Amino acid sequence: MENKINHEFTLGLTGLDHPAIAARDVDQLANWYCEVLGYVKYFRHEKPVWILLAPDNSLLEIMPVDANPRPERTTWTPGWSHLALRVKNIHNAIEYLDSKNVEWGGEIINAVGGGQVRTFYDPEGNMLQLVERLIDEQTM
Repeated sequence: MENKINHEFTLGLTGLDHPAIAARDVDQLANWYCEVLGYVKYFRHEKPVWILLAPDNSLLEIMPVDANPRPERTTWTPGWSHLALRVKNIHNAIEYLDSKNVEWGGEIINAVGGGQVRTFYDPEGNMLQLVERLIDEQTM
């Protein structure tokens, strides 16, 4: 299996720009991501839509829900599953999130591909994960 990143691929892909979350209360959820996870409000559209900026300069879009009911899902339900947030120290991150009273979805487990992971939920029930892992710079 090839594990070197192809930096010369012709698409010109530089990385992930943003995932998007549909929320019942766009402003309230945007505030939670800022207050609890350290995002910064970057841009607000009148729809209403928030674009939030993460510490690594990636973006997160929070937009209003439509009239469709929320499907039940697990980590393995087809489609996008969760937002995984890489942290330097998972135990410190858990201690911090405990102080914010997040809802945990289980204990720390081994992450696929190495490292450790723990699942939690935002106030609207969207699945998130803390992931601590080292990426071998030699494969980059």
